[in-house]
Amino acid sequence: MNIIDELEWREAINQQTDAEGLRELVNEKKISLYCGVDPTGDSMHIGHLIPFMMLKRFQLAGHRPVILIGGATGTIGDPSGRTSERSLQSLEQIEANVEALTAQMKKLFVKEDGSGELLLVNNYDWTHKINVIEFLRDYGKNFSINNMLAKDVVSSRLESGISFTEFSYQILQSLDFHHLYREEDVQLQIGGSDQWGNITAGLDLIRKKEGAEAKAFGLTIPLMLKADGTKFGKSAGGAVWLDPNKTTPFEFYQFWANTDDRDVVKYLKYFTFLDKEAIEALAEKVQTEPHKREAQKTLAEEMTRFVHGEERLEQAKKITAALFTGDIKSLTADEIEQGFKEMPTFQATKETKNIVDWLVDVGIEPSKRQAREDITNGAISMNGERVTDLSLEVTPDDSFDGRFIIIRKGKKNYSLVKLTS
Repeated sequence: MNIIDELEWREAINQQTDAEGLRELVNEKKISLYCGVDPTGDSMHIGHLIPFMMLKRFQLAGHRPVILIGGATGTIGDPSGRTSERSLQSLEQIEANVEALTAQMKKLFVKEDGSGELLLVNNYDWTHKINVIEFLRDYGKNFSINNMLAKDVVSSRLESGISFTEFSYQILQSLDFHHLYREEDVQLQIGGSDQWGNITAGLDLIRKKEGAEAKAFGLTIPLMLKADGTKFGKSAGGAVWLDPNKTTPFEFYQFWANTDDRDVVKYLKYFTFLDKEAIEALAEKVQTEPHKREAQKTLAEEMTRFVHGEERLEQAKKITAALFTGDIKSLTADEIEQGFKEMPTFQATKETKNIVDWLVDVGIEPSKRQAREDITNGAISMNGERVTDLSLEVTPDDSFDGRFIIIRKGKKNYSLVKLTS
């Protein structure tokens, strides 16, 4: 299947500058194409990931992906999708973010053996060499203020106000496309739907600089909304990050596993590399056996493996199974920390104490009477084992690696108790 045909089947194309021209180009040869991200933070979240999944598909089809991390444009701030000015970050913070995002991109695009054709670039490397006179003469002269004002990203900000700094962003991004076209034979830029104005501005610059026959193209992906109309990529706890220190692999897995039936087939098309037959088979199971949630489990496995690797996928599945069965004794302290991160958390000192007194002192039970009643009725479990002995002594030896004790009250009410010295 032609890569463009595949993207159309996956409903992953929103706009193209020249659909037939691009289709002919990718049929003729392997091309270089790019997608950019600004280092506004030290990790991408899954919303950022969407266009890069398309870039990955081009890579798997034999084309050369070029990833641009905006060390220069990140100092300016992209006005796309915003109603107010961004707060400027320090150059030191931007540099640290560039390093973090570079590491994430390498993990996604370079195989473990180091193979996989990929070019990573930082637009600071060529932009910082241009002085203000050169910028105005060599680039600014090619941009019409009237055209720039007509771009959605700018026109939507005219009422609330936009600084010259953010207004100039599309010139810098256009400069990037032209530089990569000339120096790296990059003929296609892809991005989110909010990048259409910036992409077309870049194409205009290329044709003004290189001639009207220059073969360069733009492609955007649709804005992704969930079936309930809300923006994709958020969980109850906020953004779902690719950095495992911000969103644990278990939380990442659970986000995908909890996908609505109405969204799961769309996500399988967008985010996995499963073929058409496999996805259509899963779509059928959504209709005939929705209670088994096979499509969601497959989505969670594919995405967690892609972002975090096989080992962390297996860890996430292990934690999931332990929480479902209540058998948590096999978990390590690190796995406990992942799986119970969002559970009610209490603290206790590392001292031996009667279970009744301990439950009250920790704050899990409101009174000794209630604690005794729950223990007698078999409603209390500690580390996966039911507690029935009112004289039981809780000791540091009962903890996971001297760090945690897990209490379950009833069938589903878990609490994480952190031990302190």
